[in-house]
Amino acid sequence: MIHKFLYIFSLHFCLLINIQNSEAQETFSIVAIDTLTGEIGSAGASCLDLFGLPYETDLIADVVPGRGAINTQSYYIAANQTNARTRLLAGDNAQQVLDWLFNNDVEDNPSVRQYGVVSIKNGRIQAAAFTGENCFDYKGHRIGSNYSIQGNILLGPEVLDKMEDEFIQTKGNLACKLMASLQGANFSGADSRCSPNGTSSLFAFLKVSKPNDEYTKPSIKIGVKTRANSKIEPIDSLQIIFNTLNLNCSPNSTSSPVKSLSDFHIYPNPFKERFVINFNQSELKDLDISLRNILGNQILFDCVISPNIVNCQTQNVLPGIYFLTLSDGNFVNTYKLIKN
Repeated sequence: MIHKFLYIFSLHFCLLINIQNSEAQETFSIVAIDTLTGEIGSAGASCLDLFGLPYETDLIADVVPGRGAINTQSYYIAANQTNARTRLLAGDNAQQVLDWLFNNDVEDNPSVRQYGVVSIKNGRIQAAAFTGENCFDYKGHRIGSNYSIQGNILLGPEVLDKMEDEFIQTKGNLACKLMASLQGANFSGADSRCSPNGTSSLFAFLKVSKPNDEYTKPSIKIGVKTRANSKIEPIDSLQIIFNTLNLNCSPNSTSSPVKSLSDFHIYPNPFKERFVINFNQSELKDLDISLRNILGNQILFDCVISPNIVNCQTQNVLPGIYFLTLSDGNFVNTYKLIKN
């Protein structure tokens, strides 16, 4: 009887592990290295509902400052990712990491895995990718001199093509280019499983490490997760958070320069029932104000605009973290606000 119970328990445990592994089907992602600064980064998204699962939004992304990065996706197994990090630390370049993983898959089944790797060694940058033949369609990857873009369970090749185009064409630092690449896949069903939800995915992340960062403390690490059937676009929500970093993502833009924080004074922050925006009327026309929560949902609130001041009432807004966006058509600035 005891043996029978142990057998049933073991079978149930194995099935649970297999179910979790089968769910961990990451879809579209990118890893890249800034050839000028040596920054290394990763970004990605998937139609996996992370609520109730023991994963963070950047579970697939292993960024090792000064060495490289790997996105480990499709039937994700942490041991394969750990082994990849070990190989990067040992000095393997991107292709050597992939070769090692193929020959040493922890379940001896590399045909269901997908990897994107970038490495830097002795000043030389290399990118490589692997897409197993048994990954779910549409599957594929795109490789450049300093980036790798990969995905599976996609609507089609246009997901990877648009991600690549945005990464190449976007001006600015590595974080800006990674965010733009994700926006390239910001359309319904990019991850085909999310077509019924009307979104590209259910969660998205972005992180960047500078050469001297600690492994566990990247300079930038942001992520958003949403629930199935929420119909909230996580890439839009991630963009809102990204905008609060105040990065100059268009250094060569010919449009009006972005105003600095000194052009506006928002107080109090944290606030309770109201907050105030002081601004220079002579520099601002057609002010557009929006407030969104951390999921990207627009929040209704009332503002009264006077010549040099905006008074905003938020009695019907629940306590929490919000992102206030100000725009006059020439610039956009986003600020993090907290309501107590």
